[in-house]
Amino acid sequence: MIRQWRNLTLAFLFLWPVPTLAEPRPPCGASPLPRYSEVGSPPNVETWTNDNLAPEWTPPTCTGWTSTGARVLVALAGSFHHSGSVDDLLSRFGAVSTLRNIHYWSVTDKTWDTLITDASALAGPDAGLRRPDFTAAEMKEGDQYLVQYDNRSSNGVIYRMRVLESGSGRLVIDMENLSRIRVLLLTLFNPGDLQSVYFLDRLSPQVWGYYSLSRVGTSASALSGSHIASYVNRSVALYRHAIGVPTDQDPPFAP
Repeated sequence: MIRQWRNLTLAFLFLWPVPTLAEPRPPCGASPLPRYSEVGSPPNVETWTNDNLAPEWTPPTCTGWTSTGARVLVALAGSFHHSGSVDDLLSRFGAVSTLRNIHYWSVTDKTWDTLITDASALAGPDAGLRRPDFTAAEMKEGDQYLVQYDNRSSNGVIYRMRVLESGSGRLVIDMENLSRIRVLLLTLFNPGDLQSVYFLDRLSPQVWGYYSLSRVGTSASALSGSHIASYVNRSVALYRHAIGVPTDQDPPFAP
């Protein structure tokens, strides 16, 4: 598997475009970069690695991230129709069990593959404390925990999820891993190495903007900073799931 990832790295370095933006700009008081794509169009995606991102890069305050730098950054911006409330969107994030069997395009295998094989809400930061999905009201109460089993790692991974903002026209949620992520006997990510923050903003009465920023921290294994296409396709799969479209919708984003 590690050999496959290395081969993917070498191939993709020549295929993935060099970032055109100096750095990502989440929708926090200014228009986002990358900009939202049109409803029904693929999202706009930009990526950075520690080769083209300043080591002292400081995340925008609205992300809630306090450490600097990144091995990998993926910013995704799209838009979608939604006539319901913020709580309806919040319930989608709380429905952890629906993450099971999300599909993404595997660049290595050249096929649609299962991204998350199992997922459950937890009553605390312990994989044995499974419980039903979170309601919107519960999501607003503070830190919530979930466990995910994906198609690559060797262990279930516990994540913390919390709502940073929730209003009539805006929702901000962040997540980070609390447990190590291993492939075979190799630790790729230490606790806190995988962070994501999701911004959902009402752009018009029935159109919302979706902006996600995902980071691989600088303390992650050097091998984790290579397979950029995989990070992109995973971000797109989670975006499609959140906005309610098939996650294996052709064509794949990064084939």
